[in-house]
Amino acid sequence: MDERFKRLVLASSNPGKLGEFKALLAPLGIALSSQAEHGVTEASEPYATFLENALEKARHASLATGQAALGDDSGLCVDVLGGAPGVHSARYAGEPRSDERNNQRLVAELASLGPRTAHYYCVLVAVRHRDDPEPMVAEGRWDGEVVLVPRGRGGFGYDPYFYLPAEGCTAAELAPERKNLLSHRAQALRRLLARLGAA
Repeated sequence: MDERFKRLVLASSNPGKLGEFKALLAPLGIALSSQAEHGVTEASEPYATFLENALEKARHASLATGQAALGDDSGLCVDVLGGAPGVHSARYAGEPRSDERNNQRLVAELASLGPRTAHYYCVLVAVRHRDDPEPMVAEGRWDGEVVLVPRGRGGFGYDPYFYLPAEGCTAAELAPERKNLLSHRAQALRRLLARLGAA
């Protein structure tokens, strides 16, 4: 593995994401800090795709810190809503960001619609430096469906409403260790680590 990737700045200030990534990376000897710890403001996310936004975030954090950076863009895509909330998942109900209001809007929009099949999607981008011409890219997808009544207290975002038929529970009811095996973010990270190991 390229030694520059042994210390990464996560291009996010989301404590839920930071916690999940730290748990997944720590056993591999990769030290992860959040951009907030470095005083870095959040990057704009002007693009219509997860890939473009993840790359923008990684470049922004790397430029500001001078370190290798990990950009993550992920969200919930509901089939009957044409893929929404998608890249707007974190701000679905507008500013300021609120998981509660996002979930309220989602439930209201889906109340009279069905089927409510959905998936979480994640794109991770790792860059050695701001102008890295060969960013490492990986993606993950976690299939499920949206329920209208929340279940569970774990996770964050849409997890209490994201039901996993194969598990018989929502993402918010999963043990953290189980979520870190199954989630879209975990899938993407495993693929990214395989690429980093070959770099």
